[in-house]
Amino acid sequence: MTRIAINGSKGKMGQTLIEAVHSNSKAEFGAGLDKGDKLADQLDNFDVLIDFSRPEASLDAISICKGSGKAMVIGTTGFSDNELEFIQQASKEIPIVFAPNMSVGVNLTLKILETSAKVIGPDSSVEIIEAHHRFKVDSPSGTALKMGEVVANALGRNLADCAMPCREGIEEPRDLNTIGFSSIRGGDVIGEHTVAFFMDGERVEITHKASSRMIYANGAVRAANWLFDKPSGLYSMHDVLDL
Repeated sequence: MTRIAINGSKGKMGQTLIEAVHSNSKAEFGAGLDKGDKLADQLDNFDVLIDFSRPEASLDAISICKGSGKAMVIGTTGFSDNELEFIQQASKEIPIVFAPNMSVGVNLTLKILETSAKVIGPDSSVEIIEAHHRFKVDSPSGTALKMGEVVANALGRNLADCAMPCREGIEEPRDLNTIGFSSIRGGDVIGEHTVAFFMDGERVEITHKASSRMIYANGAVRAANWLFDKPSGLYSMHDVLDL
């Protein structure tokens, strides 16, 4: 039985995660943490910490878990390059599953995108459109960026060099080597992502739509159970799902 703690337990995602832990026969709810709570006081109550908070809170939690040998599942997005490097270094001491999206469906979609990009090849215009609720603060979403990374890698590109997050004014004709991003914010949209491959005479669109936060929570608990007896390292949901 994996004892799981939830960071950010009073938020919407935190409450959904607690529900997912209680409904999983292989997991046990060990502790819930929010503002004002001290993770260091709960170290005896959990084996794996699930963190869907903000970058600054996640980094503090990583430092504490690293010092106490506790595993982590991190679903937080919006990290800087330096912060990503900190996670990478921490994973040399503790096991970490780090993924911008814990949904089984999204991670299957990433695999499909990799195959599609390789088959379609470089002679297409790639656009990624994502929509989320009005309270989401980072854009493009972590999932959209991961989709762009998968497509770019499959095409032999570096996303940092080819990402085009916005367009404005009069521009030159579209560069086929770029990957465009569009972000929509409004209402209570849980999460929708579409990757479109535009070719002469046809278009392929691959879409994932989430209608419940529970898909992310169930995936995170599945990752925590999988991580329980793993050695130090940085793992993805593809590792968890054996993709």
